[in-house]
Amino acid sequence: MKRDFIEELSWRNMLSQKIDGIEELLKTERVSGYIGFDPTADSLGVGNLVQVMTLLHFQEAGHRPIALVGGATGMVGDPSGKSAERNLLSADDLEKNLAGQRRQLERFLDFNAKDGALLVNNYDWFKEMRFLDFIRDAGKHLTINYMMAKDSVKNRIGGGENSEGMSFTEFTYQLIQGWDFYWLYKHHGVKLQMGGSDQWGNITSGTELIRRKDGGKAYAITTPLITKADGTKFGKTEKGNLWLDPKRTSPYEFFQFWLNASDEDAATYVRIFTLMDRASVEGLIAEHATAPHERKLQKALARDITTRVHGQEQLDVALAATDVLFGKGTIDQLKALTEAQFEQVFVGAGVQVAEVSFGAGIAALDLFTEKSGLVDSKNNAKTFFKQNALSVNKQKVTDASAIFTSDKLINGRFLLLQKGKKDYCLIKAV
Repeated sequence: MKRDFIEELSWRNMLSQKIDGIEELLKTERVSGYIGFDPTADSLGVGNLVQVMTLLHFQEAGHRPIALVGGATGMVGDPSGKSAERNLLSADDLEKNLAGQRRQLERFLDFNAKDGALLVNNYDWFKEMRFLDFIRDAGKHLTINYMMAKDSVKNRIGGGENSEGMSFTEFTYQLIQGWDFYWLYKHHGVKLQMGGSDQWGNITSGTELIRRKDGGKAYAITTPLITKADGTKFGKTEKGNLWLDPKRTSPYEFFQFWLNASDEDAATYVRIFTLMDRASVEGLIAEHATAPHERKLQKALARDITTRVHGQEQLDVALAATDVLFGKGTIDQLKALTEAQFEQVFVGAGVQVAEVSFGAGIAALDLFTEKSGLVDSKNNAKTFFKQNALSVNKQKVTDASAIFTSDKLINGRFLLLQKGKKDYCLIKAV
């Protein structure tokens, strides 16, 4: 049985605004609806996942999702929510970014089924369009007064200490996005555009253009913008944005982001970022409330979304790394990691790295002091050895004079030194 899309968004707290009549439309026909993605990077960020999940729920409800990557609009820049105009992208940078985002979208949406998801690039219909044609065919249908009334314009033109004004390039953005909607309406029968609540003005410019130019009826739905319970921006870490690309954000870091969510945030995220049904979500939240210290909610969330973004193999690596760094990991778990995974995990986790030449071997005392700096003096190190507080590759070391040779290296490259429960240093042989 297909899910009711509006009802699904509602209980997941993913519905912000909608144009009246959309419920009836979705119940009476299979609708094509789209969301635009800004190609300012070669990877989507966690913030984009809200819209990716919206398209996924749309497809699960039996409708046709269309992901629009903005090859043309990426050359202009959306002023919504911005206080200053951003740098415009070159054609080469745009193509690289579009290719990266395509690969990630394909992990979520089914593009292969008959009449399945569709990926479009608005550069394809803008590249041959002449300026005079555009202002004649699009510009004359929306008045300056209508465009000036949008918050994205008023907030920039209205002045204020954080405003730098708005260029004509940015001012035309809502008209360009409106033309996207009109073009998709004419060529793919698209009647619905979705996006974040900050896009309401741009989206409704499209519905208005369709009405004025073609006498058609089109619809809009927006989702709320997500912030953390403490008021900080969702998807941001101390290192910056959290990306879906494992080269930008390791699967371990990605997993840890969800695992370390507060109880309040996790209850929000499990609704938005998983495909669990309502009964399962509410049951999990209730179960978590009886023993919050076990973090069952965060664990279920982290496993679900990491598997969907990075796959089971990378989840297993993240789980092993978490066990090694914060649990009772073993040398066998370390040996199971490939060289690439070993470095990805521990460097991604922020573990300090020391490059060391082993030669004929290095005494344990020197490893923990001179070579790694994990212990600040040899006297302190001797005390730690006696207290059974130092480990190499998850095995306790009590003999300060024990010699470590290259045959002890994992993957022929690494030793993992540990002091106490949480202090580590990754030794790389050179």
